Amino acid sequence: MSKFQTLRRSRPVLEVKDNAREVIFKTVSSMCDNVHFFNFKKNTEGDFRLHCTGKSGMGHSFSNFGITLSDTDLEWMADDGEFEDVVAQINSGYQVVESVKSR
Repeated sequence: MSKFQTLRRSRPVLEVKDNAREVIFKTVSSMCDNVHFFNFKKNTEGDFRLHCTGKSGMGHSFSNFGITLSDTDLEWMADDGEFEDVVAQINSGYQVVESVKSR
């Protein structure tokens, strides 16, 4: 069984620190178990901005992840502290969240 299938069947417990200024979700792709990162980082105005990258750090187009909502919608969810909803949206596409780091 692939890592993607294992995570899809048994979602790990994820915890984001209160008032985090940066949150990074490590994801596993349905294709070949490739690893990607959804990086939410607060800007100078205190709003989260989303950047999607691969292991190499190179950016990826948000539309490649098969999520029905827009990246702006995910940013607004993060601004409201609704990280469980962010994870649910990421998991609804071609990725599943494996772990989270926050600071």
